Amino acid sequence: MNKPNFTFDCVGKCSHTHARAGVFHTPHGIVETPRFMPVGTTATVKTLTSAHIEDAGAQMVLSNTYHLHLRPGEDIIKEAGGLHKFMNWKGPMLTDSGGFQVFSLSKTRKITEEGVTFKSPLDGRTIFISPEKSIEIQNALGADVIMAFDECPPYPATRDEVIAATERTYRWLERCIQAHQRPEDQALFPIVQGGVHLDLRAQAAKSLQEFDLHGYAIGGVSVGEPSHFIHKIVRATAPLLPENKPRYLMGVGTYKEMAIAIASGIDLFDCVIPTRVARHGAAFVRGERWNLKNAPFKRDFTPLDDTCPCYTCQNFTRAYLCHLVRCGEITGFTLLSLHNITELIRFTQQIRDAILRDRFVEEFGHWLTSEEEEVIDESEN
Repeated sequence: MNKPNFTFDCVGKCSHTHARAGVFHTPHGIVETPRFMPVGTTATVKTLTSAHIEDAGAQMVLSNTYHLHLRPGEDIIKEAGGLHKFMNWKGPMLTDSGGFQVFSLSKTRKITEEGVTFKSPLDGRTIFISPEKSIEIQNALGADVIMAFDECPPYPATRDEVIAATERTYRWLERCIQAHQRPEDQALFPIVQGGVHLDLRAQAAKSLQEFDLHGYAIGGVSVGEPSHFIHKIVRATAPLLPENKPRYLMGVGTYKEMAIAIASGIDLFDCVIPTRVARHGAAFVRGERWNLKNAPFKRDFTPLDDTCPCYTCQNFTRAYLCHLVRCGEITGFTLLSLHNITELIRFTQQIRDAILRDRFVEEFGHWLTSEEEEVIDESEN
């Protein structure tokens, strides 16, 4: 199912790890990897405009199939000319499948082999999403990359429960492929599930490659498990995925997790964390998280980060940002969101540059180990 519109070129490798630098070609432009992708759940990255996102260095943005189906509805977005025109974003886009909501809305949904029945959080009406419906919605939205509908098992879950979810994800992928009507301009990515069981992850990674799709994602991490499980899963699974396709780690976007994943061969990341912590008055600065509400910032008239090129750091002081977040001013959330997204994109850009110079381990090796690393008990496998 490979089409000329979707190719991945590896342009540099680390000589000590699986880290690589690449270029992912899509109909709406290229994505230089490794790369952090901002999340625009309802066709907007919270508090930011598309111009802000572009200024932050974003090359690819995400939106959420489930939430856009609820409102405004895929028919309206299709009538507007597709998601790109609707939110005025000219670069590549990715839509998830609604599969994460199978996990996150577990108290109000029911899973069967046919699909998932949800109760709308807006008005209580019943919503049914099948693999076919998920693809139909995503075809209408028109993103460059669309995700297969999957079942994301929670943590903790029994091995039998994880096996059932992983096998259903495979069967649903077959149905997604059959339902996909726009393979020429929308790349379909399957999702590797398997919980914390490395053998199930390996089996899933192998079986999904039978379909030779445009890229591959690792899902079902950062769903409640300790961080050392995430590291073990990614380190074991990423190298099993095709070298000539982009590898996407879903829902991960912190410094350490991204660095460890990149060392394992991951190319793409997404997470809501930069805008979420911004709305709580926090900023990511040089590998740390700062709470701008803290008293020492009240009289600190220096930039948030004098090495950062973002509009926030170039024009405002820590004291001003402290004032805004203490007052609950929306402008403060916008400025911190802009900085945080710029910071995480810049972090992945800096790693990319280090890979191209084969200096990844020398410059980012301090992120690759931690005291919390533990050996997963063999009984988990």
